Amino acid sequence: MLVLAIDTSGSGCAAAVYDGAAGEVLARAGADIGRGHAERLMDFVDEALIASDRQLAEIDRIAVTVGPGSFTGIRVGVAAVRGLALALGKPALGITTLRVVAESARQKQPGRPVLAAIDAKRDEIYVQSFTARGEAEGEPEILPVAEARDRFSGFDGIICGSGASLVASTEPVGRPDEIDIAVVARLGAAADPASAKPKPLYLRGPDAKPQSGFAVARAG
Repeated sequence: MLVLAIDTSGSGCAAAVYDGAAGEVLARAGADIGRGHAERLMDFVDEALIASDRQLAEIDRIAVTVGPGSFTGIRVGVAAVRGLALALGKPALGITTLRVVAESARQKQPGRPVLAAIDAKRDEIYVQSFTARGEAEGEPEILPVAEARDRFSGFDGIICGSGASLVASTEPVGRPDEIDIAVVARLGAAADPASAKPKPLYLRGPDAKPQSGFAVARAG
């Protein structure tokens, strides 16, 4: 099974081609671009396909990160994957960033439960816990930092992500919210397309809101 994995959930933009039978990434491409995901994404997809010596028509399924993360980036990635899946007639799958962060940590320290905690800013945090086998315990949530500290004060496992130091007295290692595109691909290969449809996971409304009091009266 060949999987095309895509991530546009943060400042990075990445694509990878993954061989599920061999369990390895054939090629990847991407960069930390900050903005401009819509303009760069398909270039990275083409780069990964060329480097892997594969054609888009050979792809069996497409996986994409669905958030929580950048509103604009998530929309770009999900829309692109839906379009590609429709054109190819292949299944598309959505993978949450919390699951990717948790799985990346679980690979480094297997055998322990994991709490993925991503700093949502504004004194809030995205959280979700996973068993030692990588199974989700409950749904992704956004919580006030104080509430997250109270709830997970006795968590006996790995706490990972940029919000780790907000939940417990542990410092994030490296770039804690950097999404490993190889993990996205592997999770996409293992997921059930019927229960992992690519749908944005925002958890809270956008920062930009329509201004009130400036409606234009509709002509007669």
